[in-house]
Amino acid sequence: MDNKRFWDRCSKYYSGFMRHSERTYMQIRKAIRPFLQRDMDVLELACGTGQLSVPLSPYVRSWEATDFSPEMVKQAKKQSHTSRLHFSVQDATKLPYGPESFDAVVISNALHIMPQPEKALSEAWRVLKPGGFLFAPTFIRGKGRWARFRLWMMGLSGFRVYHPWNAGELMAYLSEHRYTIVCHQLFGSKSAPLCCLIARKIPLQGLQSSEQPGNAGQ
Repeated sequence: MDNKRFWDRCSKYYSGFMRHSERTYMQIRKAIRPFLQRDMDVLELACGTGQLSVPLSPYVRSWEATDFSPEMVKQAKKQSHTSRLHFSVQDATKLPYGPESFDAVVISNALHIMPQPEKALSEAWRVLKPGGFLFAPTFIRGKGRWARFRLWMMGLSGFRVYHPWNAGELMAYLSEHRYTIVCHQLFGSKSAPLCCLIARKIPLQGLQSSEQPGNAGQ
């Protein structure tokens, strides 16, 4: 990914910068928390400095938090966290884990800044167990002059948004890559909205069996 150098550079300031989005991240955690269970193994892609992994990992059996930036992972490891949480440097488009290894995959605020997000979604599908959850909160296209100015300023800093989706386009994109949408909520402001999208890996045969007579209401 050609923006790796940018994230290495800003890693020392990332936690402080993200405090401006703490209310939004609190809403994301609140949306994800009901889906987490004690016996779940969770993989997080693009974990940053642990904004989701640190507070949510105590609720599951294990949480593998990964990022492609070594400097981000270095900063994340400085956070106080439970023994259930492990940080490592990984490429979201080429994961080392075996098929169907995780009950859930988290990819927060990363799909829109990936040149080829379909590769990360494919890898997430591969490592997810059938019926597993994909938590994909993603900043989407804002409205108004300030939103355009904000995007322009981020571009000047080296931060590039490859996919400025709206909520409908984001959901359609995940659906095109085989995920079944469970629910979504909109957080944030008009100029910096976020779509907190929750989906599942439901293989085609699973969908077909659920449509058989006698399965309704189960």
